Amino acid sequence: MSSMVSRPAAAGSAQAIAHFSALLQFETDCWDVQHAISNKRQDFVLLDVRGETAYAQGHLPEAVCFPHSRISADTVAGYPADTLFVVYCAGPHCNGADKAALKLAQLQRPVKKMIGGVTGWLDEDFRLIR
Repeated sequence: MSSMVSRPAAAGSAQAIAHFSALLQFETDCWDVQHAISNKRQDFVLLDVRGETAYAQGHLPEAVCFPHSRISADTVAGYPADTLFVVYCAGPHCNGADKAALKLAQLQRPVKKMIGGVTGWLDEDFRLIR
């Protein structure tokens, strides 16, 4: 008898490799972002895409306040074309990071979403700054 977990069967290795390799092109996580920041290896621009009020109440270190509704060709023009943007919002219950990532991709800008957002950051016992 099989469980709901094993139905349907797991993908074959080739499919799994393709899927998870592709997924890592779209997402990063709180630990990797924190590691890059704390080790002075930040090779991306971290965008807090929530509103200004939420940003002022607490945000990730090195994050720039950049609400997703303000992302446009004009507002990102000051960044070199190959700048990698990492976007985050409140957490898994918020799609602001997805909206921001979509806009940046439409502008031909490299982008990844930090999964977990602020909720994930705090779950890892990392601190917000004001």
